[in-house]
Amino acid sequence: MHPRPSPIAASLYTLRDMNADVIILHGPHGCCFRTGRLLENDGVRVVTTAMSENDFIFGASEKLEETLVKVDEMFSPKLVGVVGTCVSMIIGEDMKEAVKNANINAKVIIVESHGGLGEGDNTEGAIAVLNAAAKKGIIPSNEMERQNKMLQLATEIEKTRGMAQGQYIKPSYGDNKVKVGKFLINAIENNSKIAIILNAKKETSYLFSDILKIQFNKINPNNNITLIANLNEEIGLPRIRKHALNIKNELLNNGIIIKYITGGLDEYPITGKKAIEILKKEKFDIIVVAGVPHALPIEEIETISIAVTDGPRLVEPLKKLGYNYVVTELDAHAKTLGTENIVPSDFGDFIRGLMDI
Repeated sequence: MHPRPSPIAASLYTLRDMNADVIILHGPHGCCFRTGRLLENDGVRVVTTAMSENDFIFGASEKLEETLVKVDEMFSPKLVGVVGTCVSMIIGEDMKEAVKNANINAKVIIVESHGGLGEGDNTEGAIAVLNAAAKKGIIPSNEMERQNKMLQLATEIEKTRGMAQGQYIKPSYGDNKVKVGKFLINAIENNSKIAIILNAKKETSYLFSDILKIQFNKINPNNNITLIANLNEEIGLPRIRKHALNIKNELLNNGIIIKYITGGLDEYPITGKKAIEILKKEKFDIIVVAGVPHALPIEEIETISIAVTDGPRLVEPLKKLGYNYVVTELDAHAKTLGTENIVPSDFGDFIRGLMDI
């Protein structure tokens, strides 16, 4: 019942992660406006063919050809994504023919995506990009199959444990960050055994990894804190691997070592389960899960737990799953696009303020 990210937006983000230089939306100039503008912060040029009312009836293949040629002249791209929209796909635009006629120098990935693709799940748009890229030889078929599996699992998690369960979920901003921060600091000062888990996706990991960067050793000399993270820099699309490497290097430069690596940033649907296996072997007094907490089966362990999420509509589902505390971080995507460094989080800033560091 909630508005959710569309397959078109997912297509744009996935092309970005393949390091596409330019993305052309074959549709009206307002289609996916917010996503297009945000991606400009990541160095991707996003343009549209600006289809009008007449084009909805008579087609706009010539506009797409003209846009392709203009993009080639303006930006000299190496990789271009052409993404269909609701309008161009409903009227059956032949984007392949337009790309062939334009005959530009760049490699072009054609993505037949629109808002009603498949069941309307946003992950269908990402899958469409991966399949098209594999056909062009830009990614190997085994990588395409691996990522498709991860995306299907991600959809399943959202529909069974997240905000896509069907019923209306009232937005909530969770528990008071100062209260939760004081509770966590008190536990650390009393030498409680604590696990901090990063189970994040894509660029939002720059914000959710902020809690790993906090110098808790200043109030806990025994360093009784275990860090677990899905930061394997050898897994995923080029940009995703770079995010993981950037974060690991920044943490290391600050003297912080992750004890357990559970997988890559695009493997968050399964790395939560891997983290649980670690938690079962080692007994912790408190666990903190940042990023996609609902992908971690918290109900399988009995301990005090804190979830850090970016979704106001995830607060209620996370509480039902068993998290004792839930705090929210707003606009995680907007805050992390275009960065290559860990971004201060609201919760992290509250904790640092309480620790006076």
